[in-house]
Amino acid sequence: MPNPDSPSAPLARWPRRATLAALVATVGLGLGGAALAQDSIRIAVTAGPHAQIAEVAKKVAERDGLVLKIVEFQDYIQPNAALDAGDVEANSYQHLPFLESQIKARGYKISPVGYTVTFPMGFYSKRVKSLADLPNGAKVGIQNDPSNSGRALQLLQKYGVIKLKPGAGISATVQDVVENPKNLQIVQIEAAQLPRSLDDLAASAINTNYAVQAGLVPTKDAIAIEDAKNPYANLLAVRTADKDKPWVAKLVKAFQSPEVKKLVEGTFSGSMVPAF
Repeated sequence: MPNPDSPSAPLARWPRRATLAALVATVGLGLGGAALAQDSIRIAVTAGPHAQIAEVAKKVAERDGLVLKIVEFQDYIQPNAALDAGDVEANSYQHLPFLESQIKARGYKISPVGYTVTFPMGFYSKRVKSLADLPNGAKVGIQNDPSNSGRALQLLQKYGVIKLKPGAGISATVQDVVENPKNLQIVQIEAAQLPRSLDDLAASAINTNYAVQAGLVPTKDAIAIEDAKNPYANLLAVRTADKDKPWVAKLVKAFQSPEVKKLVEGTFSGSMVPAF
């Protein structure tokens, strides 16, 4: 972090009209710049809606003296790895079940600090108009990470095409499928690749941020979709050691601001809702 600039010329060379007050003001500006620099953080987001939200939050945060540098990622794994390693100071892209699964699997010392938005997950298809129209033996794509795959399976159950073992909950796996009357072939694929799978599979579950990137409108194009209010609210996360630092409160305030709420409600056609 650069030090505040200091005068390069000896004090004797300063203009004769320079007063003590002017000197104090000059030094104060330098110190103020240092304080502002100390409130500069890097925040990891996934490309698409999360990045758009972060851009609005960035402008709001600046009013509180918090400078955000937005770092975009294309997958769901790297933002937490970068945060835990100290390459960024915060991230905004995931829901709590996913964060908890990552902490359990990788031992991350990361804590949630505030909710942002909810993206209802949907199933999409180029071949059928509803999950009920899936033919016998159809290949259906779902995510390959534990929390999102369980979520997709729950959605398949909600629409009556499979039945899960009682108590499977959000941690459901394909091994928990106890009834599959259409003999669907459930194929697990990296979340970011699911939009591309629509050319090869009968239907795929796609997280809304990736759906929007692919030009899909959840409320219009999804053949099955979660309720807007659901347990998968997205959140801001920081390293556990940082969660009580003053800049965290500023970060949460910016992401939960009226400006962000206006963006969410006015831009995304119901594909996401504020979770704060």
